[in-house]
Parts: sequence; structure tokens; C-alpha cells
Amino acid sequence: MAASAMDGVAATALRSVIHRVKQAAERSSRPSDRIRVVAVSKTKPVSLLREVYDAGHRCFGENYVQEIVEKAPQLPEDIEWHFIGNLQSNKVKPLLTGVPNLAMVETVDDEKIANNLDRVIGNIGRKPLKVLVQVNTSGETSKYGVDPDGCLELVKHVTSNCPNLEFCGLMTIGMPDYTSTPENFKTLANCRTEVCNALEISEEQCELSMGMSGDFELAVSGTSNIGNLFA
Repeated sequence: MAASAMDGVAATALRSVIHRVKQAAERSSRPSDRIRVVAVSKTKPVSLLREVYDAGHRCFGENYVQEIVEKAPQLPEDIEWHFIGNLQSNKVKPLLTGVPNLAMVETVDDEKIANNLDRVIGNIGRKPLKVLVQVNTSGETSKYGVDPDGCLELVKHVTSNCPNLEFCGLMTIGMPDYTSTPENFKTLANCRTEVCNALEISEEQCELSMGMSGDFELAVSGTSNIGNLFA
């Protein structure tokens, strides 16, 4: 690990986030190694991503297909790329062919996009792709995601009709002022309970991806078995 990289602003910020995650996990009596931090790198230059990579981080999230397709070839292949933005049908093939090391799409919010992902993966012959079902827990029209009432139906569609997709859990983006809307994260946890009961799987088998820079500590303290945190 290069000293110059560790002295950088981005690497310092990474260390701070990891420390805060560990503290939040300890306060909630939860193992911090069950929490994955996704470094959201949208609009950031490749040089900054490289600094964070050199500091030891491997999981990055991108919101835009064009950006991730441009950045991925310039960075090491062992990066675990997560696509965390709204995915349009005409962008599915460019995303999957342009990023061979794409680890997960966190924003499957309807049957159409699930079917398109499944079909393209089958056509290009890549291994099954991990996906999360995005749930609009806040009810805001400005946010994407299936309504909580429709979450289980969409999960069942993915698990029953999309053999090239590996269902891994649920994702949500809460409202900016979490303190006044604590039900956002609790709603996602309730959706997970419903899904796990229906699929007859344990909650440890269903990740939750939620919590950003301003509210991830509340996400850790408010639910169990968090899979991803955005920072």
C-alpha cells in the first residue's frame, strides 16, 4: 500500500467511513465484516478511484452506464463493480458487454428490466449476474423502485423466470432526512422478512443495500444483516 496513496484525501475519507461503520456495528452488536461499503464513484476521475483502490478498497458503484463502461477498462480487473443507477433497456447490452467484471446490478425494479438482463446474459454467455430488487420505500415519485406491496411478486419473477440472474436481496434509497422518516429502512427490512418467508430462506441469504454517506449509521443500527452501504 503506497504511502502517497494513503496520504490522499480520498483514502483518508475511506478510512474514516470504514471506522464509522465499525463503530456503528459495535454499537448495534453486529459483526462489521457482514457490511460491505460500496464507494460511489459517479462523476469522479479514474485517478481518484485508483487512489481508493490503492488504499485497499475493491467495491465501487456507478450510476451511469457510459461512465462505468469508460472507467472499468482503465482500472484493475479485480474491482467489484456494482451498477446502482436506473437501468434502461437499451443500455443493458452495453453494460454487460462493456464491464466483464460487473458483480451486481442493484436496481432491478420491474419485470421488463429483469427479463432484458436475463436474455442478454444468456445471449453473450456470461455467468449468472447477481441482482438486487430495488424497492421505493419512501413512496416518492422522483425515486425508482417497485412498491413494497409488489416486492415479493417481482422477487418471485426473478427467481422463477430468470435463470441467468442470481437474486441476492433488496435495495432502497431512503429520503434525505432519515431522522423524520425512519420507516424507510424498516420497510425494507419488513420486505425482506416477507420475501424470506415466501422463499423459505434465511434472512442471512437476503442482503439489504441501503444507507448513504449521511445515514448509513442509522441503516446499520436500524436493521440487521446489511449487505451494502453507499459512501
